[in-house]
Amino acid sequence: MISQDFKQRVKVSAIFLLQVYKVTTGTLLSLFIPQACVDEEGLNKICTLQENFDNADGYHKTVLYFNMFSMFTFFTYYLVELRREEWAIKYLDIDNDKPDNSLKEIIRADPPLDRKMDKLNLLYYRTLLFNCGTYAINLGLSAKLVKDGYHSSSTLSCFASFSLLVLMKLYNSLEVARNSVKDDKMTSAYMSEFVSFNVLDADYIEQQLEKKIKDEIQLEEVPITILPERDETHIDTDSDNETFKEVNSKEVNSKEVKLEESI
Repeated sequence: MISQDFKQRVKVSAIFLLQVYKVTTGTLLSLFIPQACVDEEGLNKICTLQENFDNADGYHKTVLYFNMFSMFTFFTYYLVELRREEWAIKYLDIDNDKPDNSLKEIIRADPPLDRKMDKLNLLYYRTLLFNCGTYAINLGLSAKLVKDGYHSSSTLSCFASFSLLVLMKLYNSLEVARNSVKDDKMTSAYMSEFVSFNVLDADYIEQQLEKKIKDEIQLEEVPITILPERDETHIDTDSDNETFKEVNSKEVNSKEVKLEESI
């Protein structure tokens, strides 16, 4: 039977391989961003990867070398991150029945393990901060290169998309590292779980309550007309009798008229 540790290692390795491509294109911007070149006929075209690499311009070479340095710092940071994940998979586990902040209380029973976790979290956080600073400089240098070698809208779109992919990775890693150091726990940078919604939203409940109160207020403001009840003990008066006699006399007269006409 396949162990849980083996599954976790396979998952981390697969995610890392996908991120290698993302980091390579996001750091070596001077190679992968479409730039303007002139062909043998004097027409503008998009430079090939080889032409970007062989570009002898001084600033282009400087940016290319710094791109490579930035990629090197990324993979150094990845080594620390993978070492941290491997240590967590080997010595720790995930129990959904326990809160996320329960590890510190448990690991205090093993001081060497506790010190190792703190050391790995601190090393991971500091390496990540250095890498973020290096990549910020890399973006600044590459932005000027994009401006000088602009070819078309694809130049800007590739620069934006490659950079955003790397920035998203850095942001997620910073959240993991900061929370791990601040809350003294071991948060994975690769394994995440789906969230299940199990209660009603507080804003929705408040809206429904306000709506119910408003409806009750409107109901209270509606005027209600109450018809008087019929008096069962009503006694006929003289005026009622006179009215009844007038109706009867009219009916008798109408019958006599009809009889005469028929004769």
